[in-house]
Parts: sequence; C-alpha cells; structure tokens
Amino acid sequence: MKNERKNNYRRRHVSGKTGKENELRAALIGPLAPTRKEAGRINYDLHSSPDDPAEFLFHENWRSKAHLDAHMQTPHVQKLLPRVNELCVAFPEIKIWETIE
Repeated sequence: MKNERKNNYRRRHVSGKTGKENELRAALIGPLAPTRKEAGRINYDLHSSPDDPAEFLFHENWRSKAHLDAHMQTPHVQKLLPRVNELCVAFPEIKIWETIE
C-alpha cells in the first residue's frame, strides 16, 4: 500500500564560531515564534548540545516541500540568512527527508 503522507522532515546542524555562541543562540531563537505560526508547519524545534554551547540542531517537519520552500522566503528567515557567515563556522548542514510510514 502506497503511503499518502509526504511530510518533509528537515534536520539542520548549526555550528557557531567561538565567542559567538550567545549571539547565535539569540539569532536562532528569534524566528521560532513566527515560524511556529506558519501554514504547513508540523513542528519546528531548536536543540542545543549539552556538551558544546556552539552546537545547535533544528528538527523540523512540514506538510509538504512547498510549505518548506515558503518558509525559506519568510521575512524572519531572510533576516537570519545574512548573519550565517558572521555567526557560524560554516553554512549549516541541511538534510531533507520524506516520511515513509
């Protein structure tokens, strides 16, 4: 039986520059509230490493790739993107997955 659910899961690993950990944390927290109000969002959770204050992980689920694409164009995401080079060691590692079951 074919699965009709095509939720898109995205995992994003973010590594902050030394000395920029608190600034990065604040920048990542900023978009949480508006993102959680977006159409198609199932969950949008930010995690921090208990071992390294510069390591963060986003766990996201979206109803479709179209919802995820729309999220990437929102003002709160567009405001964050230019800060990546300033605050992060490298551009975040992003993996997109589709639900099987």
